[in-house]
Amino acid sequence: MKIEIKNIQGKAVGSIDLDDAVFGAEVHEHLLWEAVKWQLAKRRAGTASTKRMGEVRGTSKKIWKQKGTGQARHGSRQAPIFVGGGSVFGPKPRDYEYDMPRKAKKAALRAALSLRASEQKIVVLDNFSTDGKTKSVATAIKALGGNKTLLVDAKTNENLVRGAKNLASSQWLAPEG
Repeated sequence: MKIEIKNIQGKAVGSIDLDDAVFGAEVHEHLLWEAVKWQLAKRRAGTASTKRMGEVRGTSKKIWKQKGTGQARHGSRQAPIFVGGGSVFGPKPRDYEYDMPRKAKKAALRAALSLRASEQKIVVLDNFSTDGKTKSVATAIKALGGNKTLLVDAKTNENLVRGAKNLASSQWLAPEG
């Protein structure tokens, strides 16, 4: 697969051959779905919490005697049946993260890159030099015809990292990580 190399103004300055093992792989839709599900599960906070019967403020003294009052038998005002009582099956903080196999992660990345390459949505730049200002990075992205973009460049390009940090519709990523 051949792709054009562009400059920061969006003009073609050359072309490059992409590796078919990475950019020409078969797109497995289910594998992409699994990878997105895994990433969203890792992102979940899992901080929802309710108080159980033993955590509710108040005494656990028996409200009234067992027999002879005409009322139903009860043990505590902390019981879930009472207003202000504990919840029975309410949420507790937990971790939603799980592990995805390494080979599946790599195959999903290959599938995503192949899909974007087949849609002609990958742009290769010869040089992305900027002054580190958000405005200059935003104008460069607009000139290249992108609005929601993923910028992949080495960590050594600190001006690009600083300029892309504050963009809402774009994200910078190092290929090493």
